[in-house]
Amino acid sequence: MRGIAEEFNESTNAIRKELNQLTEAGYLLKYQKDNKIYYQANTNHPLYHSLNHLVRTYLGVDELVDFVLSRSGKINQVSLLGDYARGIDSGTIELLILGDSLDSVYLLQLSQKMEVILNKQIQLYFEKPKVFLEQIILYQLDKKK
Repeated sequence: MRGIAEEFNESTNAIRKELNQLTEAGYLLKYQKDNKIYYQANTNHPLYHSLNHLVRTYLGVDELVDFVLSRSGKINQVSLLGDYARGIDSGTIELLILGDSLDSVYLLQLSQKMEVILNKQIQLYFEKPKVFLEQIILYQLDKKK
């Protein structure tokens, strides 16, 4: 919350009020763990998919995800980590790609090309990092299919 407050030049109290309003409106889910309050997008909200698409398109991540999904093995999940998952445009997009028989060489080559197109650095992970604070799942294979 402090990071958001600094980025928007607002007080933490103002940010807390906005988060509570978004929770009351159903856009966010709020839960407490280890004396910390966490917020996450409510994926069951009727506008979730539209808002998710809008944010992904704005960040330029949509293009990267489409390339990754179509040409690189059986991908089960793609998640945004790091600063972008916290809403900070740091210039480095961190992606966690999990799946079976992934072509990591191809994915790394592709990420280098996407860096040029997006004008951002891309860091790929093929295993869950031991420590990461934020994660936004951009794609998850529907196991029912």
